[in-house]
Amino acid sequence: MLETFAQMESVTLWAFMAASLVMYLTPGADMMFTIASGIAGGPKAGVAASVGVTLGLVVHITFAAAGLAVLVAASPTALLVIRYVGAAYLVVLAYQAWTAKPVGDDVDGRSSIPRAVRRGFLTNMLNPKIILFILAFLPQFTTPVAGPIWQQIVILGVMFALGGFVVVSIIGLSAGVVGAKLKQATGILNKIAAVIFGGLAAKLVFD
Repeated sequence: MLETFAQMESVTLWAFMAASLVMYLTPGADMMFTIASGIAGGPKAGVAASVGVTLGLVVHITFAAAGLAVLVAASPTALLVIRYVGAAYLVVLAYQAWTAKPVGDDVDGRSSIPRAVRRGFLTNMLNPKIILFILAFLPQFTTPVAGPIWQQIVILGVMFALGGFVVVSIIGLSAGVVGAKLKQATGILNKIAAVIFGGLAAKLVFD
């Protein structure tokens, strides 16, 4: 693996990171979910959601390297099932956020951290667009002369996942800071999070 990394051209790697940065900053389901989690649960929840999203991305990258994602992407039925299951899950999150009670200063929110990780992971895993994105994006920066393609995909995938974790964590943390400052309005913040989740569900179904 290290030998493959050494054979990959530095220009290609820099181009990959530049393109990845654009992808990080493009509003998508993962970013919007992390923002909603940060608003609803505070800075720690925002970062925890980013952890879950990154774990889901790692699984997708592993599937891509193993060739399993190609089989899923080739099956319209599989993609359709994943799409609607993901949309249904986001609808559930929207309902939970809409009906959640405002959080008071005496409430310990640490229990929301594992939940944010789990939700972030499932939201990413149940988004079929991530599968297609991995298959379309990563191979563009591979070349046979640098070594086994699957190893290059793993290397690029790890770089993409780590960079995404840093950027999305900062975004989730920032959203959490805003949410923390507006703790007295948590009822409204939960409604905002619910609208975001609902919008993501609709986008997943109709886009």
